[in-house]
Amino acid sequence: MTTTSPIKPAADLTPDRPPTPGSGGRARLVLGAGRQLEGGPFTYAALVVVGLGSIFPLYWTLVAASHDQQRVLDSPPPLLPGGRLWSNLQAAWDQANLGRAIVNSVVVAGCITAATLFFCTLAGYAFAKMRFRGRGFLMTAVIATLTIPPQLSVVPLFMMMSDIGWGGKLESVIFPTLVGAFGVFFMRQYLLEALPHELIEAAKVDGATNLRIVWSVVLPVARPAMMVLGMLTFVQAWNDFFWPFLALNQQNPTIQVALGQLSASYTPDQSIVMAGALISTLPLLLVFVIFGKQIVGGIMSGAVKG
Repeated sequence: MTTTSPIKPAADLTPDRPPTPGSGGRARLVLGAGRQLEGGPFTYAALVVVGLGSIFPLYWTLVAASHDQQRVLDSPPPLLPGGRLWSNLQAAWDQANLGRAIVNSVVVAGCITAATLFFCTLAGYAFAKMRFRGRGFLMTAVIATLTIPPQLSVVPLFMMMSDIGWGGKLESVIFPTLVGAFGVFFMRQYLLEALPHELIEAAKVDGATNLRIVWSVVLPVARPAMMVLGMLTFVQAWNDFFWPFLALNQQNPTIQVALGQLSASYTPDQSIVMAGALISTLPLLLVFVIFGKQIVGGIMSGAVKG
């Protein structure tokens, strides 16, 4: 004859009780999974060190941009801002035509980001939830393009842009990067987990078309991932130097090409170069200040499962 132990009521499985042999310890882990972890002094000290290390390059750019060339090259270098910030900013603005360069970079980065979000979300949804012949092969081919160095396509791409009359124009920088393999793979992986197949079936039962499903179901679910992908794409397009340097000319540059002109002389003035770098960083900081909450929320929603 076998005996069974009495079943404990749910109220007895509290996180504060010590674990008992059997299922008690597991119950404590399950109930304690939602408790907020508290960091100790070492955690806060590590966060302070990492935060200061991240902010220091931007601070040094500000310090170097506020001194003259001789003071920046002194040993030891200055650690506090000086009084030449506005004059160096004005000199960098005039020498490299940064006003036009910033407008061009905003146009280029904005168009690339908008197109990437649109096409990559559609492609990611198709690869994640739609069934069609050759889906696996096509997805493998898309991922395989990530292994191809971009330098291999520079010569044929430059010849193609020249043949269609886009040499030196912003179109030569925008159109080759309207969609990327990383964005397709990123959105596909996110929608594969975040978008329930039952939700799509329910929309089809209600008579929704594919376009309606994308607009009313897919885009609201994909919004957190789109914010993260948009931030990564905008920063990459804003900081891109190699292809814009080859495709554009000095009269129609992006911000990174214009900064290259500041340091192209035999003895460049480092303080003016740093002032130009500071100007090029401000739009990125402004984007993060405006959309920072949505970007962080998108990162967290992609990190938390359950």
